[in-house]
Amino acid sequence: MTWIKFTNVNKRREERLTITRSGSIGFPSQFYLDNQIANFKFTVLYYDEEQKKIGLQFTSDENEKDKISIVHDKNGHGGYVLARNFFKTYKIDPNNFAGRYEYLKENDPAIGEMLTIKLLERTQKKDNEASVTSVEA
Repeated sequence: MTWIKFTNVNKRREERLTITRSGSIGFPSQFYLDNQIANFKFTVLYYDEEQKKIGLQFTSDENEKDKISIVHDKNGHGGYVLARNFFKTYKIDPNNFAGRYEYLKENDPAIGEMLTIKLLERTQKKDNEASVTSVEA
């Protein structure tokens, strides 16, 4: 028998990106590992208003003028970017869009490879249970 020790105690195994009510975009442990975010210093954000999509491109290019620093967990368990100005610029209220998001890897001819998420607006059900519904353009 070959035993493998479980070492992921107290790590979030979430693969989805997170938008917080305070205006951050979070990278949980599994996402952070799968996409090798530890290798990057910055994120460049893009917004497609028509499709309600956010694009993230990871870089370590110090010369990129529109970069946002990635805050890395000191133990390598994830990270996040403070994106309050991004949300304010595009009049996106993070309170209405907070939650976890599945992402896609896309390749834009003008930008290159990036990860994208489609924003989903939170609404209140009649029984006060929060739900997520798609926002159509």
